[in-house]
Amino acid sequence: MIRKLINFAVFQIGWFACVLGAANGRPWVGPVVVLAIVLLHLGLARRPAGEVSLMLSAVAIGLLADSLLVFSGWVSYPSGNWAQGLAPYWILAMWALFATTLNVSMKWMRNQRIVTILAGAVGGPASYLAGQKLGAIQLLDPIFALVALAVIWAIAMPLLVVLATRMDGMSEISKPQFVLDDWRASQHV
Repeated sequence: MIRKLINFAVFQIGWFACVLGAANGRPWVGPVVVLAIVLLHLGLARRPAGEVSLMLSAVAIGLLADSLLVFSGWVSYPSGNWAQGLAPYWILAMWALFATTLNVSMKWMRNQRIVTILAGAVGGPASYLAGQKLGAIQLLDPIFALVALAVIWAIAMPLLVVLATRMDGMSEISKPQFVLDDWRASQHV
């Protein structure tokens, strides 16, 4: 339980570092904090490669989703832009940061498909609204942006949960019984 609470708290620290850094013209601050969090997360992982794969998948989804929002003209990011028309690097760092929660504090969402869809549809837009209130992003056409964010996150959240389940680098893998039986039998020869 304490590990889940720490994971959630560290995510919040990373989220605020990204958003407040971007809002204050220092978009590099958040990714530096996220890098430290990611390295800590990987240090605690039983299979870091799985978690890296999950983070890269989340960043790819984020690059597509947030770049579509920029391209549509519904969302603008005043700082941290590394290429015209693409999502800024600090928001991509946030997607990697978000992935660090999927097999720890948000692991409970597995097998909760409706809850996961609703959490994405509500939580995604709420996070972007908070980012706008803090000055990191601009919702240029708020109604269309919020509807698009709800749809994007209603799709992305369950997809990320499925990917997290498949790429889980945090849980201990139990070996199938036939493998354990075979190993025990070979020890008595």
